[in-house]
Amino acid sequence: MTVYVGVDIGSLTTKVVLVNKEGQQLGRATARTGYSGKDVAQRLTEELLEERSLTAGDVGATVATGYGRVTFPADREVSEITCQAKGVAHLFPQVATVIDIGGQDSKVIRVLPGGKVIDFAMNDKCAAGTGRFLEVMAGALEVDLDQVGPLAIKANKVCAISSFCTVFAESEVISHVSRGTPKEEILAGICDAVASRVANMTERTGLELPVVFTGGVAKNQGVAAALSRHLGTELMIPADPQVTAALGAALCAAGL
Repeated sequence: MTVYVGVDIGSLTTKVVLVNKEGQQLGRATARTGYSGKDVAQRLTEELLEERSLTAGDVGATVATGYGRVTFPADREVSEITCQAKGVAHLFPQVATVIDIGGQDSKVIRVLPGGKVIDFAMNDKCAAGTGRFLEVMAGALEVDLDQVGPLAIKANKVCAISSFCTVFAESEVISHVSRGTPKEEILAGICDAVASRVANMTERTGLELPVVFTGGVAKNQGVAAALSRHLGTELMIPADPQVTAALGAALCAAGL
């Protein structure tokens, strides 16, 4: 059986997806990128193949995307914008806008049916509005990152976090802690700050419905709820929102 491999080497997480020639997902895996995303991607690919009793000889083609795509020995490199749109459109053919929040960037992508990109906006210059912002704030509050969302949605009200700068926002969070503000309310404010920053990006691209929310931050219930509120619409979220760009890369590898 011939399979096609999509590799997405992100700033924090590396993702690999296998598909067949029809575009059906055969397997997926994720791991922290660490020092060498190339080595992590190679290991994940080998593990996925081995689990299915396949070898490198069964791979028809490999496409790499993400920040570390130039380091991986793929047959082709494709931009993350293109791969993200293609992967999401494969799962949600009706999608019109993709909002992706990753570890160190956020994107708003306008797409046509089939995943053709017609416009996009990207923030990769500032940690505000990214997973890194959440990670820093969770550290300041001594909360595990995966608990930020569940705690945030329990808040009775949203604490205002006015600073977009991560350094100043961290100081603001510490001030709220010293005043005895409930941790849940501070976390709700942090999630709202991320959502607000990303929602503002839609002013540059326009917002067409329906909207699909992807990236590691899409797993955060607090950010998802806040973003839905800011945009005034429900969001569709894939079962595994981190792997959509890798899926798109695999589809590119299969020529789909």
